[in-house]
Amino acid sequence: MNTKPDFSKNANHAATAPAYLSVWDIHAYYGESYIVQGVSFNVHEGEILALLGRNGAGKTSTLRAIAQIGTPELRKGEVWLDHKPLHKMASYEAAANGLALVPEDRRIIAGLTVEENLQLAQIAPPIGWSLDRIYELFPRLKERRKQEGVTLSGGEQQMLAIARALARDIKVLLLDEPYEGLAPVIVDEIEKTLTLIKSQGITTILVEQNAVRALKLADRAVIMDTGSVVFDGSAEEVLNNAELRAEYLAI
Repeated sequence: MNTKPDFSKNANHAATAPAYLSVWDIHAYYGESYIVQGVSFNVHEGEILALLGRNGAGKTSTLRAIAQIGTPELRKGEVWLDHKPLHKMASYEAAANGLALVPEDRRIIAGLTVEENLQLAQIAPPIGWSLDRIYELFPRLKERRKQEGVTLSGGEQQMLAIARALARDIKVLLLDEPYEGLAPVIVDEIEKTLTLIKSQGITTILVEQNAVRALKLADRAVIMDTGSVVFDGSAEEVLNNAELRAEYLAI
């Protein structure tokens, strides 16, 4: 009789190296629906971590629980960023302490130009990158700085969403499906941007259905299945393990 592969031995729930962001045994609910079921992993400063799994595995819910968005509700567990307890903070406090979530729908503010979207992010401290520095990284946004943000192409809106996060003084960037609906040439640009962001010491957690591209970009990978972590290891391990990919990523 065939048995389901067990990759749980790879789950690194108590990493020995000091973590910059530590997610410890978090449990989150939508009402009475138990979505995030004891998820634990560590992310080290400057890493890109790919958070992967099939649709419905709990990846987006995990990001939202880390960011303390409020839904799903984090009812148990701890999230520490640079020795600060995010799990005891409201979402705006977590943001003020260096956490930025770029959601799948990007949340570009209608009625505001590209530049106004960026300026709005800098109304209150802590302020991050200057507009000049942002435009150096995203010359296309500089070209369209007077254009209403919601009229940009999908790829340009994704760039604006990332740039708006960088306008704050962030330590960890949470990206939810940044490649969704984008042409491969635009994904190439986004990946170059994420590589540059990494070179600036910013830590990134990337949720992405295009698992192969995410794994080639990432340093490490955490795979989720039905709300729990089933693998925690290097991205290269996942790329080289056909059984693991087939079981949990269908690739």
